[in-house]
Amino acid sequence: MPVAIITGASKGLGRALAEALAGRGWDLVLDARGTEALTDAAGAVSTHGTRVTALPGDVTDAAHRAALVAAAWRLGGVDLLVHNASALGAEPLVRLEELPLVGLRRALEVNVVAGLGLVQEALPLLRASRAGAVVAVTSDAAAEAYETWGGYGASKAALDQLMAVLAVEEPGLRVWAVDPGDMDTDLYAAAVPDDHDPRPEPAVVVPGFLRLLEERPASGRYGAPDLVAGVR
Repeated sequence: MPVAIITGASKGLGRALAEALAGRGWDLVLDARGTEALTDAAGAVSTHGTRVTALPGDVTDAAHRAALVAAAWRLGGVDLLVHNASALGAEPLVRLEELPLVGLRRALEVNVVAGLGLVQEALPLLRASRAGAVVAVTSDAAAEAYETWGGYGASKAALDQLMAVLAVEEPGLRVWAVDPGDMDTDLYAAAVPDDHDPRPEPAVVVPGFLRLLEERPASGRYGAPDLVAGVR
């Protein structure tokens, strides 16, 4: 069975992707900071009959990252690494003149440094896989200038660049930065609590991620909604 590590897997996109992969026979190592929510998610995912290891912790902790990769090794290796865990930098989002530097550091640590650290930890197993792939969940805020999204967007832009360089340095892997678009998630609600416009559930864009795994296009940056549209 192929094995995936998914960070930020207790709810939202991470959980939806975990359930979809388990339904297709993937064994999973799931991460999130909240023990209760992660346990609930792992229980739901396990009903598909695949092996699921849930490890609560913070991806900025090097020992936790090592534990995630070790758990995947015990399941057979790492075929897919999904860096979905994210930090906003401020909740709700604020203009740059008000952005706490400690918040910006947190966003960079979670979104960028931890993402690279997990890749570094998993790289030997990814290289050993016949179809090793890395998915970094990004945002259009990485490419567009939206008021109050500066710190978060800067961290995602840095993540995009790291993934682009990784793709050049590791041509044997597939490395995809994927923008899922606006979704109805706790992260978005925390970012802009006064915005009550309807947004799609994360499950709506999961087929776009699955299409990447099925078709294995060239490494690069993709929009999950565009991939979904191509499926239909």
